[in-house]
Amino acid sequence: MSGTPFDELELTGRARTHVRQYAQPRFAARPEVAAAFLDMRAAASRDGIDMVPIASWRPFEAQARNWNRKFAGAATLYDCDGNPRDHAVLAPEAIVRAILAWTGLPGATRRHWGTDIDVFDRTAQPPGYRTTLLPDEARPDGVYARLHAWLDVHAVRFGFFRPYRTRRAGMCPAPWHLSHVSSSAAALAALDIDMVARAVRASDLLGRDLVLAMLPTLFRDHVSNVDGPDDPDGPALPSPR
Repeated sequence: MSGTPFDELELTGRARTHVRQYAQPRFAARPEVAAAFLDMRAAASRDGIDMVPIASWRPFEAQARNWNRKFAGAATLYDCDGNPRDHAVLAPEAIVRAILAWTGLPGATRRHWGTDIDVFDRTAQPPGYRTTLLPDEARPDGVYARLHAWLDVHAVRFGFFRPYRTRRAGMCPAPWHLSHVSSSAAALAALDIDMVARAVRASDLLGRDLVLAMLPTLFRDHVSNVDGPDDPDGPALPSPR
């Protein structure tokens, strides 16, 4: 399995033949990605950081459930500063864009590839704290500031980068989102817009027809337009409120 190419069902989250499930800590990823992540986790542990996956591989159905809750207004939408947005005042196209600020499009999200992992530092959590994966946690005074300072220095040594490090046309900055350089590059090169369209067309995604009509722009802004591992440094997060 390690190093094998992706097929269309794997790329669009409709098969999991490319990933394995791991128990301690619990996450799912391609084997070469898991091996690199566990090495990085062990190195972080030696520096007093308990780097825990909070999100990893996710199938189309689970991503679609997240999408449908947000499209229907049953889950909160946020701007890039972490402020809630008023779903009721947004037109359908604006709802699509608001969802995609923080949530990948089912069929096109990097979550399907088994190459990307969101992390937090369990040792830094106050009692009863629940991770939000919003900007305040990663700021210099945030609960996970030490984790992100460590990743700034060490992630590249283990073959990881942050695809959403800066604000581009698509996703908001998400420094907790780590991507395996070589494996995710192979997935991105193999994915095309027609694969995504077929997956969306066969689904019960809310706003499906609108998504299909917007897909060329969405694919450009939210799939292709990410920070690369060799991009120059830039602001990782919006300015503090």
